[in-house]
Amino acid sequence: MSFLDKSHTIAPPGFSRWMVPPAALCVHLCIGQAYAFSVFNLPLAKLIGITKSGPGDWNLAELGWIFSIAIFVLGFSAAIFGRWVEDGGPRKAMFTAALCWAIGFFISAIGVYTHNLWVIYFGYGLVGGCGLGIGYISPVSTLIKWFPDRPGMATGMAIMGFGGGAFIAAPLSVWLMSKFTTATHVGVAETFIVMGAIYFVFMMVGAFIVRIPAPDWQPEGYTPPVQAAKLITKNDVYVYDALKTPQFWLIWWVLCLNVTAGIGVLGQASAMSQEMFPGKVTVVAAAGFVGLMSLFNMGGRFFWASMSDYIGRKNTYFVFMVLGFLLYCTVPYMGKTGSVVGFVCCFLVIISMYGGGFSTVPAYLKDMFGTRYVGAIHGWCITAWSMAGIFGPVLVNYIRQYNVTHGVPKADAYNVTMYIMAGLLVIGFICNLLVKAVDKKYHMAPDRDSALDTGLASKPAGA
Repeated sequence: MSFLDKSHTIAPPGFSRWMVPPAALCVHLCIGQAYAFSVFNLPLAKLIGITKSGPGDWNLAELGWIFSIAIFVLGFSAAIFGRWVEDGGPRKAMFTAALCWAIGFFISAIGVYTHNLWVIYFGYGLVGGCGLGIGYISPVSTLIKWFPDRPGMATGMAIMGFGGGAFIAAPLSVWLMSKFTTATHVGVAETFIVMGAIYFVFMMVGAFIVRIPAPDWQPEGYTPPVQAAKLITKNDVYVYDALKTPQFWLIWWVLCLNVTAGIGVLGQASAMSQEMFPGKVTVVAAAGFVGLMSLFNMGGRFFWASMSDYIGRKNTYFVFMVLGFLLYCTVPYMGKTGSVVGFVCCFLVIISMYGGGFSTVPAYLKDMFGTRYVGAIHGWCITAWSMAGIFGPVLVNYIRQYNVTHGVPKADAYNVTMYIMAGLLVIGFICNLLVKAVDKKYHMAPDRDSALDTGLASKPAGA
């Protein structure tokens, strides 16, 4: 297995850096299936009843935890294994992610066959979630190193595949289930097995393609700026020292609030669109809506991250918070008037900014803490995603359930949640406003870099 070693992935002279984004996409398009998991929720709620939920079938609130657990584990596995990913290199990380992701599907298929929800929690949520976390961060720092001239665009390329995965997975899932479904059986388990096998193959293609730049490599014609901008440092901060700074936690909260405001809706997009517009949105149309959201999620990751190279990361997040607030306040009106087009347009823009938040944050962290440990710092930062993966779906699912239980029509059951999401973005706006440059006491001295790598030092220069 020596071909997985970091030393075997150093790019030879003449290697094109434009080969690395396709490698990242091979992984992120596969693990991005998580955003399409909502297409399984209604079929999983009918495993016994087949045509409708029967006695003993799971409800949507219970099923919502599958997605929440996976996202929670994603963040914490990225934090725990972030330093290992940096040290072991992207190929070893991608291989490990492929194994975990595929095995997670296979275990979940067993859970469906035995009608044991805890097995699915373990398979897709825990094992698959580890694949999500390791796979998610595996190409990020590599692409930033290949594209020092355009770090925002680089992270956009690295992460846009995750947002676009559902664009492929949603229709593929529906089609596979239709092939395996019979009059007495819902074809979810077989679909899980097929998708796990397909994703493993494509993720391994990415693992074989990826390369890291040679030491001191620079793009042809690129000259590093002599003086860094106000919020862009030329110094590095050690990963565990970054956790001591207020900047890290402010950005953590900015990401957490932005994600919370979008992830709950994304996780229940299919069911929500059908319930808010009964009779107007069919199952197939809802799956198409999920796929369309995935496309905007993907496009927004590249667009907003690239835009941040010109307007700055902080200003980009200001746009997310202000525009997102206005759109969330508009959604209930669209539902009340029955405007499917208005509802769809609002959420397409929201989801583009939701995706843009993910792709912009690695460059934001690079600006604050330097490039040396940005991958590991990013891993810790996306624990914010883990927490949002709990908060968002819980807000959507349980507030909806409470409203329905107390007689609120299903079409209006999501309105309170939309206003709560808008309020969260106001708090995110304030956190982003407070971000300043990192204090010099946290900067690493250049001669301490090798000592930190071997674990001989852990304190910032000057401490």
